[in-house]
Formats: sequence, C-alpha cells, structure tokens
Amino acid sequence: MVHMCTIVPISMTVGANRIVPTVAIPYPLGNPALEPADEKELRRKLVKKALEALATEVHGQTVFKD
Repeated sequence: MVHMCTIVPISMTVGANRIVPTVAIPYPLGNPALEPADEKELRRKLVKKALEALATEVHGQTVFKD
C-alpha cells in the first residue's frame, strides 16, 4: 500500500511503509493556482510516483520524494 499525504510525520506515526509526499492539505493531489494542463501534469507525476513506490520492495518505512 502507498500512503499519499501532505504531512509525512503523521504517515510515519501510523506506520505507513510507502509514503509519497503530496502538495498541500486542502489540495493533496493538485494545485488550483496552476493552469489546467500544468495541474494535470502535477497529478500525473504524483500518481506515477505512487505507482513506482508500490512496485518497489521496501524494508521498513520509506518516503519517496522527487
């Protein structure tokens, strides 16, 4: 399982083993200030990072940053 979150320490506290940091609390997978095409690219990048994390073998908690 991959936990996508804005506050990594909370994910660590609850024991998530694959953590992907996201954008901001009100918009974890987007940024309404961006143009639609740019926001779509941002979302695509975050989902791709989560899929990569899911496919990666981990031993313990791992944060997948850019």
